[in-house]
Amino acid sequence: MLKIRLQRTGRKNEPHFRVVVGEHTNAAQSGKFIEVLGSYDPKAGTVNLKEEKVKYWISKGAKASGTVHNFLVDKKVIEGNKINVLPKKSKTTKRKQK
Repeated sequence: MLKIRLQRTGRKNEPHFRVVVGEHTNAAQSGKFIEVLGSYDPKAGTVNLKEEKVKYWISKGAKASGTVHNFLVDKKVIEGNKINVLPKKSKTTKRKQK
């Protein structure tokens, strides 16, 4: 299954990400991907996407990761609601006081 996701390319404390499409069995850190579809700079808050290429890969059956899905909804490339990608909080147990 093809996945559209982020691949980190920045240095330490200077994050930059590529938006890539690749096989879901390959880890994002491995560097194996089919095509670069854009970039994301979290410090500047800018997202650059090749919208036609994204639509092409989605038509071929590629699924977007949660964060990339939210970017596509923001840019109005796809329609739908945003996904909550933050982890759910787990209940903490109270410690017994001595």
